[in-house]
Parts: sequence; C-alpha cells; structure tokens
Amino acid sequence: MSTALTAKGAATRDRIVAGAAVLLRERGVDEVSLDDVRAATATSKSQLFHYFPAGRSGLLLAVAEHEASAVLPDQEPHLSSLGPPESWVAWRDAVIARYEAQGTRCPLAALTRQLAPSNPEVRPIVSGLLTTWQEKLIEGARRSGAADPEKTGLVILAAVQGGVGILLATGDSTALRVALDAALVEVLSAARG
Repeated sequence: MSTALTAKGAATRDRIVAGAAVLLRERGVDEVSLDDVRAATATSKSQLFHYFPAGRSGLLLAVAEHEASAVLPDQEPHLSSLGPPESWVAWRDAVIARYEAQGTRCPLAALTRQLAPSNPEVRPIVSGLLTTWQEKLIEGARRSGAADPEKTGLVILAAVQGGVGILLATGDSTALRVALDAALVEVLSAARG
C-alpha cells in the first residue's frame, strides 16, 4: 500500500494477514479462498480489497512477509549469541522445542512448501530469510572457532530444514534432533577446543 495506514487500519490489515496465515498453515494455499479469509477474519470484501488491492496475490505476499518475520525471532536470544558450546545447546533446544510445539502449523513450511513454489514473488522473501539465518549461523560458527564457518553454517541450516521437513511429514522430531546433533559436532568441538 502506498498510503500510510492509521493505527486502526494497520491493526485491521495485521488481523487479516495473521488470520490468513493461520488458514494457510492449516489448510494449504490451494485450499484457502478470499471468502475463507473474509469469514475467518470478519472482514468485508471492500476491506479486504482496500488493504490488498491486488487481491489474493497481494495477500499471499503479505502472508509470506508475516511468516518470514516470525522464524528468526522465535530463535532469539539464542541465535544472536551463538559461540560458546552452551549457546549452541540452548539454541538447539529452543529450535527443537519450537518446531515440536508448532507441529504442522509451521511458518517455515508455509513459506517453503506452500507459498514459494506457486508464487514467484515470494521466493525473494524465502531466500532473504534463509540467507539471514545462514549468516547468523556462520557468525556463531566463526565465534566458535570452526575451521570453515561458511560450510558449517550451511550444514546446520540444512540440518534444520531437513529435520523440520521430516517432522512435518511424520510428526516425529527424532530426525531433527539427530540432524542437529550431527551438524553441531564441528562447532561444539571447536568451541571446547
């Protein structure tokens, strides 16, 4: 939107986006219509198009931004403090607890599996999120003294992504735990070094 919203307008827009995000996580992108969003958020058609003039594509883009903005803050303050061995263990535990609690209603899954594949304008949002996440992991690996922080950061991110994918498919977090433990061997041994 090109014009600034009032506080009430911003709250309405945020309510629509948050409601749409919940529906998309629960049902999937292809199973949610604008009428579903209107009904779930008690929004009129004119309100919906006032805040999202491009209709569904504008709403999906806003949902992608909303979902991306939730992934990294859920890992704080641990993610920004990575370095000493105990910081990696605390981060790992927070990540596992968060994904177990979210179950199939995962913002990361909504972004990577539902929104990005069918909406090219969402891909840069996902890419930006993953790049920022990887950079934070690289910084932590560097502070830990890892021999190859770039590779280590990528391996850890891939472990999270793969583990979460299996958790979403099976409901079992074992793969996430095992993958993260294996990926953290380098930073934990370097930090204890």
